[in-house]
Amino acid sequence: MLEMAAEELLEAVEEEKRLQHALFRTLLPKDEADERDCILEVRAGTGGEEASLFAMDIFRMYEKYSQKNGWKFDAIDIMESAVKGYKEASGAISGPGAYGKLKFESGVHRVQRVPVTEKSGRVHTSAVSVAVLPQADEVDVQLRNEDLRIDTYRSGGSGGQSVNTTDSAVRITHVPTGTVVAIQDERSQHQNKAKALKVLRARLYELERHRLHTDRSKLRSEQIGSGDRSERIRTYNFPQGRVTDHRVGVTHHAIEDVMEGESLDVFIDALLLQEEMDAIASFAS
Repeated sequence: MLEMAAEELLEAVEEEKRLQHALFRTLLPKDEADERDCILEVRAGTGGEEASLFAMDIFRMYEKYSQKNGWKFDAIDIMESAVKGYKEASGAISGPGAYGKLKFESGVHRVQRVPVTEKSGRVHTSAVSVAVLPQADEVDVQLRNEDLRIDTYRSGGSGGQSVNTTDSAVRITHVPTGTVVAIQDERSQHQNKAKALKVLRARLYELERHRLHTDRSKLRSEQIGSGDRSERIRTYNFPQGRVTDHRVGVTHHAIEDVMEGESLDVFIDALLLQEEMDAIASFAS
């Protein structure tokens, strides 16, 4: 009888903890941007042509991950390098909770591998920067014509060759903030302008979010990283077949699965869990 009572008490204590955790979760402040679509920006960093090849791999990794989640992935603009990698690439990801899942992917992704151009088999270290921004619409960010400087020019491919004989490429500068967006992906100037405005709204919306939530941004910075592009967040070591996220200390030993977008949730889920645990700890204290 005593043993049965002790067992029931233990179960009751566990149930109390579970309910308490569930209660804390309902009381935590929600980020309304988590359910939004997002803009993905990838830029080659240190490492020359190898960095551009890795930027292409990373961009495609997120494209595959988006497809796996049933999200729509549209390339906005791609600037190729001489070896057909990506100097810069941006895409729009549309689907339920896209930003909420990908928001901690912003930062520096480092790769260690033997480049295809390396004859001696020496391992090189390169890096790309990733930025994930919540998409904004005209209600969120109102762009005044007098604040915009819009320039048009001819599109140029890798190596400087012209890919269009008309001035279809568009560069938009938001004068008050100095934010510049250039798009040359489409042959239509109108389509490039529409894409550039979409990216510009996302960048300005994120600037405003940081301004309005400085305390929250500081808390996130202290807990799981700032999400700043200058922060090294993850290392992809191909010779050892592993990927390590430096913020949560998680290592996964199936690098090909990660690059195919299959195992990316190993890191995303760990980061979201860490965010939740830190928020609960902060709330409880």
